[in-house]
Amino acid sequence: MSTSSNNSAPLEARSAAAPARRHRGTKVRRQRVKAAWLFLAPMLIALTLVAGWPLMRTFFLSFTDASLSDLGAANLIGFENYLVYENGRWFGVLADPVWWQSVWNTVYFSVVSVSLEVIFGVIVALILNAEFKGRTIVRAAVLIPWAIPTIVSAQMWAWMLNDQFGIINHLLMTVGIIDNPIAWTASATYSMWAVIMVDVWKTIPFVALLVLAALQMLPKDCYEAAEVDGIHPVRVFFKVTLPLITPALMVAVIFRLLDALRVFDVIYVLTSNSTSTMSMSVYARQQLVEFQDVGYGSAASTLLFLIIALATVAYLYLGRNKIQLGGD
Repeated sequence: MSTSSNNSAPLEARSAAAPARRHRGTKVRRQRVKAAWLFLAPMLIALTLVAGWPLMRTFFLSFTDASLSDLGAANLIGFENYLVYENGRWFGVLADPVWWQSVWNTVYFSVVSVSLEVIFGVIVALILNAEFKGRTIVRAAVLIPWAIPTIVSAQMWAWMLNDQFGIINHLLMTVGIIDNPIAWTASATYSMWAVIMVDVWKTIPFVALLVLAALQMLPKDCYEAAEVDGIHPVRVFFKVTLPLITPALMVAVIFRLLDALRVFDVIYVLTSNSTSTMSMSVYARQQLVEFQDVGYGSAASTLLFLIIALATVAYLYLGRNKIQLGGD
């Protein structure tokens, strides 16, 4: 009996202590959460003032007939800026063929430019990751296009692509590739590819830098084992390197996709308001500034925001599922 009583006492003590430990753990967790919100509060307030208020005001103006000349005289008109049926015809942003052309231009630009940037960025990163003389200088030189402001680089390329005095036409004619100068930024056939080329040239270093950082973190053991086993380097890349750098590639793609979907500066500098290259941002700017229709332009800006948000959520969801399936 005494032995049974002695054994049950520690059990009772431990049972009584368990709720106390859980209570202390819960209290510590609440304190940590409170401290986290306290430190995040200044950033959240600043973000609300800088981004939240303009965004909400844009949403509100998209439901009005506001004009740039007199914002105070705006009246609520509902969804008329988006889509309305009057006198047997559809009106609004969603009924404007120029808007849908700008959507197609933006999607096409985003898919092609980001794909090329990822491919060439990985190639450049693999080259920079190799051991060769002068690697430090080459790494610094590769970052120059990314360091140049977009407006400056776009204007620089606009001069080089000019059909009258541009050096690109001069070089191509010198080597015999073309016979006559090409209006790269004015031609409906070549203007989009000219814009894509300029954007790819500028942003390859960004992707290469992120991929290079991932390559630097890879373990050397697997590569040494693959070399001993005589596995071809191409197979090693697709079976070992690419899966390991996929998280870094996902970060690069999501950042570049966000930039590409809201592209404005490089397209506007090179081709202005040309319909063949007009992006959604250029379309919204044209409505807001040139046509001074703030309500209509705000509706276009709101649709642009929704498209970017949906694309981001879809990409993150698919990417997370892919990583989870790969891990399983």
